[in-house]
Amino acid sequence: MKISLNTVNKKVLSLASAALLAGVMFAGNADRAGQAGASELLINPWSRSSGEAGANTASVRGLEATYMNVAGIAFTPKTELIFSYTNWFVGTGISINSFGFTQRVGETGAIGLSVMSMNFGNIPITTVDQPEGGIGTFSPSFVNLGLSYAKGFSDNIYGGMTVRVISEAISNVSARGVSLDAGIQYVTGERKNIHFGVSLKNVGPRMRYSGDGLSFRTPLPANNPSGTGTYTVENRSADFELPSLINIGAAYDFYFSKDSTAMKHHRVSLAANFVSNSFTKDQFLFGLEYGFRSFLMLRAGYMYESGITSTTDRTTVFTGPTAGVTLELPFTKSKSTFGLDYSYRATDPFQGVHNIGVRINL
Repeated sequence: MKISLNTVNKKVLSLASAALLAGVMFAGNADRAGQAGASELLINPWSRSSGEAGANTASVRGLEATYMNVAGIAFTPKTELIFSYTNWFVGTGISINSFGFTQRVGETGAIGLSVMSMNFGNIPITTVDQPEGGIGTFSPSFVNLGLSYAKGFSDNIYGGMTVRVISEAISNVSARGVSLDAGIQYVTGERKNIHFGVSLKNVGPRMRYSGDGLSFRTPLPANNPSGTGTYTVENRSADFELPSLINIGAAYDFYFSKDSTAMKHHRVSLAANFVSNSFTKDQFLFGLEYGFRSFLMLRAGYMYESGITSTTDRTTVFTGPTAGVTLELPFTKSKSTFGLDYSYRATDPFQGVHNIGVRINL
């Protein structure tokens, strides 16, 4: 069945309009801060996009698009794999390990699998009777598993969707849920250097904690006719919502060459993104990337939200600036490449967030 380009463009415009309307409905509300759960869904575990402060929603490509805008995985040329390690808030002992791959499927489609696991280290077990611990340790397990699919509907329009399974657990309490991400990207310009993107993230049913850890044993009342003994009291935890948000972004690539090999020479890309959060303040993200051929890329970014420049009004640990670098080299005649990515996000307190990734394109 053939679909005309005008029809596709109308559908894209309709979806973008709906996203803009939803952005107004989901407008950030500081009064709702702390009322959502599964906040690890707001963590970008990938190096390249985090080095630009996540501003490249409209132009992100490959596996990293599973976090920013899933439509971008449709640009995967063949196979891409990434292993990423994040030292989260240096000094806290928290780390994040991420892995994923994307694979070209057919002429215009691609599938992706991504896994993010948080490591909190060993935390001492304490009780009312033993507040100093000494009775062992426990380690929370936070794991997200995403399955993605994206497709190019024309030379200009790309769309995709991610289904993500969420798991949070300790030894005797756990919560599990599922969320949905969707996104579109529109690419135009003589050199495909103008980008627009909209993505909707973390939409799903409420989650709830359950398990033996929410129960306790207590003695029977003294006047109980059954005599002495204990009974078990089970508590129910309240439901919590997922931290839904909408990204609306644009990007522009400047090429400093007029020949057909422009993409192999100097490039400067500017990106901007508006994040409409449903449970926290809205954010404005700005990114800059310089690329020398496909070998070297330097990045800088800034995340702004209300009060971020004030030590008294700031409600986030991040202070705004980000930076990153990529070195990517070919290792086969078939243009397969091996890349090293690094990014840094400034924080106060702690000593920032460091992320290093290894990328293989086959």
